[in-house]
Amino acid sequence: MTATGSPRRLNVPLPAKVRADARGRPLSVDGRAVDAVRESWVVEDRWWTDAPLRRRYWEVVTTTGELLVLFRELDGAGGWHRQR
Repeated sequence: MTATGSPRRLNVPLPAKVRADARGRPLSVDGRAVDAVRESWVVEDRWWTDAPLRRRYWEVVTTTGELLVLFRELDGAGGWHRQR
């Protein structure tokens, strides 16, 4: 709850500037080089609705030691976002 008493969303995805190789593997995130990719997975959800969700997630470690979770929309605009 916020100070006004209304609920707020947690872990809201933020737009991210990602440079990726030809296969879509992140090489840098917001100007920080990716040191390692720990995991990658696809989420397909809400396929039964008018707004299905299809994303490829990447868990990466940057050269500064940050652990980040990124995703790219596989349908529609295809933009990159940072989940944490």
